[in-house]
Amino acid sequence: MTTDKELLQTLLAQEERLVFPYFDYEAGWELGSAMREAALAQNYPIAILIRRSGQRIFHNALPGSSIDNDDWLERKSAVVDQFGHSSYYMGCQARGDGEDFNERFRLDLYKFAAHGGAFPLTVATSGCIGSVAVSGLPQAEDHKFVVEQMSLFLSTFA
Repeated sequence: MTTDKELLQTLLAQEERLVFPYFDYEAGWELGSAMREAALAQNYPIAILIRRSGQRIFHNALPGSSIDNDDWLERKSAVVDQFGHSSYYMGCQARGDGEDFNERFRLDLYKFAAHGGAFPLTVATSGCIGSVAVSGLPQAEDHKFVVEQMSLFLSTFA
């Protein structure tokens, strides 16, 4: 079994690899729509959120998700906004050091959640400009779904 500390290199490599040449409103709609279709095909009870510069450019709640998932989306995305790393990376980093994330950074646990599922939306020329997030599965699966979908989308991105 991989420990949180061992997982950090893999998570960082994902962040370095998943970089867009540009990301506009149309790209947000297309990525979100592709994620929605993939989640429906797998019967995932998730909510999806894509934010660019703090603005929601895609949001969809699928059957089986709840209002709690929207809260998780906001809290996980706040971690990406604050640190420029995936919410899973930040949680693994704190746990790997034997600390509680919210206590370590003195952050309100009602506003920040360092659990898997929110990933930096990075543009090559601008850095982190937002986040792509899902909520509804266990945290490692939330993270995996986002990474898989971003990878697939980037492979066809024009």
